[in-house]
Amino acid sequence: MGETLPGRFFCSPPGPLLTPDQPFAYLKAMEKTIYFSVGEPSGDQHAARLIREIGYRDAAVRTRGFGGPAMRAAGCRLDRDLTGESVVGLLEAVPKIRRFFRYADEAEQAFSRGDVDAVVLVDFPGFNWHIAKRAHRHGIPVVYYCPPQLWAWGRWRIRKMRRHVDHVLAVLPFEEQFFAAAGIPTTYVGHPFFDAVDQTPLDPCLMRRLRDQTRSGTPLVAVLPGSRDQEVQRNWPIMLESIRRLGQRHPNARFLVAAHRDRHCLWCRNQLSPDDRGLPLEFFVGRTSEAIEAAHCAMMVSGSVSLELMARGTPAAVIYRVGRLLQLFGKLAVGVDSMTLPNLMAGRKIFPEMVSVGDPGPAIDFLTNSLDAMLADPYYHRQTLAQLSDLRARYARPGASAMAAGRILELLRDRRAPDVGYNLEVAGQGDCVAAAPRGGLDARPHNGQKVAA
Repeated sequence: MGETLPGRFFCSPPGPLLTPDQPFAYLKAMEKTIYFSVGEPSGDQHAARLIREIGYRDAAVRTRGFGGPAMRAAGCRLDRDLTGESVVGLLEAVPKIRRFFRYADEAEQAFSRGDVDAVVLVDFPGFNWHIAKRAHRHGIPVVYYCPPQLWAWGRWRIRKMRRHVDHVLAVLPFEEQFFAAAGIPTTYVGHPFFDAVDQTPLDPCLMRRLRDQTRSGTPLVAVLPGSRDQEVQRNWPIMLESIRRLGQRHPNARFLVAAHRDRHCLWCRNQLSPDDRGLPLEFFVGRTSEAIEAAHCAMMVSGSVSLELMARGTPAAVIYRVGRLLQLFGKLAVGVDSMTLPNLMAGRKIFPEMVSVGDPGPAIDFLTNSLDAMLADPYYHRQTLAQLSDLRARYARPGASAMAAGRILELLRDRRAPDVGYNLEVAGQGDCVAAAPRGGLDARPHNGQKVAA
């Protein structure tokens, strides 16, 4: 009595006999599934790093949901790729409303089946509010990573955040106080763009070639036309005209156009006229970091890539072209005086910026004159570099993805594992893992006999 045989499974009275596969029922119960909802290309990259960090820390956690190719490569099971369907403004969103509601309903089917233990949202608030609401309907905790910039515009939406989001992982230094003051549990983790700068290896052959050009006296200008189709189509014509003018003022300069997708690169090239054949342009896809690192300065469409420019110490002029309706909405709803994150973090305009509406002429003049100053005025350029260096020292620290992963797993562990009725215990040195009903492994025989499964 009381003995155990190595490598055997035993049952305790009055429970049923255990079969060899029953221990794995408990292991299965220990698995957790996190549902991601991501709709922006930049969010796809941030979520992919987060997914990898979660996997490093807990291999039993599974990820699935909406996202993009980077998340798929990181091991997430994609239900849908939403990164090609991101929209800007009400007019672009209206034709897709029914489609997005259908996607949200698909996610709710997974929630209702009990397949999901937590939901992680990344930016994309117009759609993600509906995901958060549906998750809460089924008692699933919701974490918002890279939360919407409610402090900048649409502050009335804080009620939605408080109602449907359990925890915010803030990525900007002033966000933690803002969300915490609204009664939402918040942890400041830092911005994942700084992880990208720290972890992304630069193409050595390309960097060698670009640096050779710089050493020969050729100033390089990075051109970042945006990550969404609509952004590229609205802003590239303005950028192209500015490049034409800058090419005349600075004939030795070269312009590195870093497109986010192949189709963006093709569209930009197709806008060139026969007269543009002599322009010192070079097009890239997937080489944004190399272009930023090598450049003397940059022109860019407003977006979170401004943080990479800050981290790599590259001055830039920022533009964003919108329709009149969106401009009117912005005047009513926007509560900050800058659209560029480094400017907001610094409390002053290190990067010159402009919102373009209607006649593109003023925007072309703005870009041309801003880049001309960066190329022609060494004192102005050095002054901007010094300001960026100070900002980088304060905020551009890697580790956001790791900290966010750790916090999400803490929140996940706080949820009780499903009760499958079995405990895992080890019978002794060298023994196999055995399963028994809760209360512990009992070696007493069933019906007076030791029973080996």
